[in-house]
Amino acid sequence: MNGKLNLLLTAVLVGCALSLVNAQYQARNLFVALGKLDSQAHQLDIDWAQLRIDQSTLGKNARIEQIARTDLNMAPLTPARTQYLTEGQK
Repeated sequence: MNGKLNLLLTAVLVGCALSLVNAQYQARNLFVALGKLDSQAHQLDIDWAQLRIDQSTLGKNARIEQIARTDLNMAPLTPARTQYLTEGQK
């Protein structure tokens, strides 16, 4: 009877040890995945900040006006170039 009890306790002990090893392995894998995701989140924060800076720079009125003058060959409106339409004239 004593031998059977020892065998049963040994089997339970081995099962618990294997369960512990498996749990530690999964915890390590999850920790590594968490580290990778944290680093990816940090990189996305950096990219988002850079995009906000780019958006504010590209959206300034002076830059838009400069591009309109140089690339699109646009000129500012003057009263001499403006045509006014009035109702009733033919």
